[in-house]
Amino acid sequence: MGSHAYRVGGTDDHIHIACTLPRVISQSEFLRKIKVSGSVWMKKQGITDFFWQKGYGVFSVSSSQLPNLLKYIDNQEDHHGKTGFKREYRGILKKHEMDYNESYVWD
Repeated sequence: MGSHAYRVGGTDDHIHIACTLPRVISQSEFLRKIKVSGSVWMKKQGITDFFWQKGYGVFSVSSSQLPNLLKYIDNQEDHHGKTGFKREYRGILKKHEMDYNESYVWD
């Protein structure tokens, strides 16, 4: 899709993808295609109770911060053993002064 994936990782309740964004499709279309192909792959693995939540978050980082982001993705299980995903996500939104409605964030 015209994107380079630097790293894909996560835990049992979320994933992180460090990648470039394609220039020819919207972020929402890009994520829709990732979710569709992920669902197809999971079904082929025999996993039938898998589903994606409706939403997603897209954040940008400078190229100088890419090594820190990759390290963060690599250490997800350790990190979220200390700080839960929902708590961390709310913290990121608040830190960057992003308005959000809790009812739209989680399915």
